[in-house]
Amino acid sequence: MVKNIAGVDGMMCGMCESHISDAIRKAFPDAKKVKASRRKKEAVFLTEEPVDEETVRKVVEATGYHFTGLTTEEA
Repeated sequence: MVKNIAGVDGMMCGMCESHISDAIRKAFPDAKKVKASRRKKEAVFLTEEPVDEETVRKVVEATGYHFTGLTTEEA
């Protein structure tokens, strides 16, 4: 499993976190344990394979938030 950590700026409330989490689930149907945090300014999710950074950027920015980068690590 791969732990994907997407930097997301602009989330202000729990609804913002839900929007990001839902967008990630829709874009990556195999994603597990999707969790966005406005305090940490990130969204974390697990996948079987590494995800494409440009795809994550498009998903985040399509929701109206600012994508600040993607890091991955083994989960």
